Amino acid sequence: MTTISQVPQPTKIVFGTDGWRSKVADDYTFENVRRCADGVAKYVVGRGEQAKGVVIAYDRRFASEHFAAAAAEVLMAQDIPVAFARHAVPTQMSSYEVVERGSAAGIVITASHNPWTDNGFKVKAPTGSAAGPEILAVLEATIATNGGTAIPRRPFADAEAAGLVDWYDPYPGYEQYVRRTVDLDALKAADVSVLVDPMYGAGADWLPRLLAGGKIRIREIHSERNPYFGGINPEPIRPNVDEALGILAGGGYDMGLLLDGDADRAGAADEQGNFIHQLEVTGLLMYYLAEHRGWRDPIVESVNNTSMARTLGKHYGIPVYETSVGFKFIGPKMIETGAMMGAEESGGYGFGMHLPERDGVYADLLLLDLFLREKAAGRWPVSKALAAFHELAGPSFYRRIDVHVEAGLYPAVKERLMVELKAHAPATLAGAPVIRTDALTTNDGFKFFTADGSWMLIRFSGTEPLVRVYTEAVTGEIRDEMVKAGEALVRAA
Repeated sequence: MTTISQVPQPTKIVFGTDGWRSKVADDYTFENVRRCADGVAKYVVGRGEQAKGVVIAYDRRFASEHFAAAAAEVLMAQDIPVAFARHAVPTQMSSYEVVERGSAAGIVITASHNPWTDNGFKVKAPTGSAAGPEILAVLEATIATNGGTAIPRRPFADAEAAGLVDWYDPYPGYEQYVRRTVDLDALKAADVSVLVDPMYGAGADWLPRLLAGGKIRIREIHSERNPYFGGINPEPIRPNVDEALGILAGGGYDMGLLLDGDADRAGAADEQGNFIHQLEVTGLLMYYLAEHRGWRDPIVESVNNTSMARTLGKHYGIPVYETSVGFKFIGPKMIETGAMMGAEESGGYGFGMHLPERDGVYADLLLLDLFLREKAAGRWPVSKALAAFHELAGPSFYRRIDVHVEAGLYPAVKERLMVELKAHAPATLAGAPVIRTDALTTNDGFKFFTADGSWMLIRFSGTEPLVRVYTEAVTGEIRDEMVKAGEALVRAA
């Protein structure tokens, strides 16, 4: 029996909280990468900024450098010169290069912390921040119309011969840029031992290289390129970092510093191998800037981040602004408010004196500086410094779970759950009355509060077919009960 295959419809490409991501060889194809690049090219040409060029970077995932070259060929067909990375680099290095060069935009081929089967396409604004909604709306409008069409491209070698390619290595300039706000020599002189886990990603060798040549002892694990990421998602949270935590628990180290697959997210652990969760890191970095640097500029955090920021804000007289999830919202708000820091729950931290975009390498340097200053103040080891911090900021028992949904059912589950959570919001959580329910402004979830300040958030991911349940509570028992209740609500839908 003969069958006739239907001609596939062009993939619908939508940019989520941080770019577009999909499974390689399924939706993530060279054709679709070229469609995204065409959107960037049309945006740049529409603004008459071809001469400013576009920065292109890529991570260590499967074929990332080849997808990056495909994007470059589309741009160069429109006579837009590109600055092309000589090797895989952390995502934020594209932000640095965009700012330093005054480029029209940046493109990064990465799926960040997604499963190893995925890849992605991020866009940077001229400020170095993640492209905001106004830029992405232009890109998506173009992409919606270019499926199935022949997108012009200029062979890479031909364009390079014509002078349209500038190969770059961001390290030398980035090191000098960091030195404006971080005393690297003081960090190098510290008599401490640090374990670093870049999770096989693009951040490998950056911290050891920046801190080489002094007393500090750095051991880095998982430094080699491994597109399989050892079978884990390269996100610096448990259980992905359990191997590093086990090494720390064995003794011989003063702290652990962690990075995700494209090194724009940071994490940490104490000398006993206890994981310092992402919301704690938000609070610690805010405390560092206020207590040790004496700064009082605003803080911007995502709606799923810590209540400790409000506590610290009241203590230090620092304004705290809340945004929707994603640095495409946080970055522009940082610029608008002149914020000294922006932070999201997933471990992304940006800094006004540095870049209005996530930088895990820089955040880890600041965490190292914080703990060394705490050591000088007599709060050492790291576990003791952490305990003293919570005496000021209050308790934070945090957990997030991901409830995976079959991709084809995802839209229907989201629609049903959004209706049910609004019509039948839980009256109690962990035995306490729910005193407030907030609908997220992005219409993708709800946040529920109890009187003691504990909260639970149910939110649909913008990059993967899953529903996330977040909680921050004043005790571990309340946290666990809230997670259990949130998961039950999601699975019932």
